[in-house]
Amino acid sequence: MDYLYYLFVVLGFLAVVLLLEGMYLAWNSYKGPEARRIEARLLAMSAGAGHENSTLVKQRLLAQTPGLERLLLEIPRIHQLDRLIVQSGLRLSVAKFIGLMVVALVSAIAIAVLAGFPVIVIAAIGFIACFLPLIYTKSAKHKRMLAIEQQLPDALDLMARAMMAGHALPSALQMVGGEMSDPISSEFRTIFDEINYGISTQEALVNLTTRVPSTDLSYFVIAVLIQRETGGNLAELLGNISALVRARLKLLGTVRVLSAEGRLSAWILTLLPFALASLLQFVNPKFLSVLWTDPIGLRMVGIAMCLMVAGIFVMWRITKLRV
Repeated sequence: MDYLYYLFVVLGFLAVVLLLEGMYLAWNSYKGPEARRIEARLLAMSAGAGHENSTLVKQRLLAQTPGLERLLLEIPRIHQLDRLIVQSGLRLSVAKFIGLMVVALVSAIAIAVLAGFPVIVIAAIGFIACFLPLIYTKSAKHKRMLAIEQQLPDALDLMARAMMAGHALPSALQMVGGEMSDPISSEFRTIFDEINYGISTQEALVNLTTRVPSTDLSYFVIAVLIQRETGGNLAELLGNISALVRARLKLLGTVRVLSAEGRLSAWILTLLPFALASLLQFVNPKFLSVLWTDPIGLRMVGIAMCLMVAGIFVMWRITKLRV
């Protein structure tokens, strides 16, 4: 009897261990690091596909549910939003992104109602909060593009040295994808994977410009495409483009330093009126109530908002310099 009891205990222990191991393997095959890496690379490839007849690339889904997918496809220009999400580097689908916009809208309205703001102000706060995820996505895209532009000269130098050593263009692309850090390494790995999967080099490079809308990167793509048509020393050409990009980035850094004071002033002058109004509303709600209870106050608010919008636009245009 004792032996039978111990046998059941050992078998139960083994069953629990095997169950946990099976659950871990199932989770790792769908949500593990390797699965996420492969999914990210497939999504990047599908986002860059510029031709509808390409059957080698997995189509990027807008949502996990087929019904919601069909509903989102009815929205005009929904693929532009999807491309923006991919360019920002965020691992979100369009459905999750819209869900974040709804959550931001509801949360902002709830906070504004609890704070005692009037209906017009609540509507304005909700409208602004609804677009906060879009603003964050655009900011993430801008930072990612800047990071790629900063890494591009080193990547071109690495490719030039590799081609001088006798490597072909795909091998040089693979070296950049394997030896450099993100975000540029993931983009070059995507190019190498597309070429290996049978997509032409020209189409893979055009897909790169779709995923990374950078002027400097376009110079690289155009140079490679022209060289493949006319011939020439591609390694020397890549070295020249690298020197050109470095000079432009150096000039851009100098301009940003010289305009830093103006940009800081623009931020302060933009946020100060709203921050001060919010503080006064929380400290003494009756102090600002005349602005929306009296007709003259509403006119003053309307005129002030128009002048502020015009001033903000002028300030940001002055401090935004293109090199």
